[in-house]
Amino acid sequence: MTADPETTLRADARRNRDQILAAAKSIFAVSGPEVPMEEIARAAGVGVGTLYRRFPDRDALVRAVAMDNFERVLIDARAIAAEETSSWRALERLLRQSVELQLSIQLAMVSHRALVILKSDPEVRRLRDDILAVLDEFVDGAKAEGRLRLDVGAGDIAILFATLLRQVRAKSTDVAEMAARRCVGIMIDGLSARPGTELPGRPITSHDLDPAEDHI
Repeated sequence: MTADPETTLRADARRNRDQILAAAKSIFAVSGPEVPMEEIARAAGVGVGTLYRRFPDRDALVRAVAMDNFERVLIDARAIAAEETSSWRALERLLRQSVELQLSIQLAMVSHRALVILKSDPEVRRLRDDILAVLDEFVDGAKAEGRLRLDVGAGDIAILFATLLRQVRAKSTDVAEMAARRCVGIMIDGLSARPGTELPGRPITSHDLDPAEDHI
């Protein structure tokens, strides 16, 4: 028996798309989203024509990369919620695993065009809100467990995480990733419930966040 040509074509198209997204993620993380499309096609092992058939312009590719990252974070968050019996452990896991989020934040910070894309896209906004809803659950549960300090909110954590990641700069991607993980560890330690410096004002909630900003 021979493979169905249409099925083979769909599989090839999906593989090409995945290769392009993987290449774009790696290159965007190092050089930002303004790199030549030819460079992305070359790294993906596809022709420029194939790239443009999948993504007609740079905006479409930037959006696809951001969507893929946010979807992965949301899948991780929901899986963690289902697997963990402790909200504090769930919160820890989410923060430690969310390195995918780093690229989305860097995209928005590096390129004005990328920032406009992420701010105005309703699907990106929906995914962001869904992630924040899971984060709210983790925060409320961790406070109820007595593991998370009471004077912080989900908005505080989202802002801390975004600020931390956008500041990470290093000579190599290995050092940058290690630095990000170390800083997340320090951040988690500071969030744990124990006597410490009293914070000014009130906890910042997810509803306080401006959806036009790139906190998450």
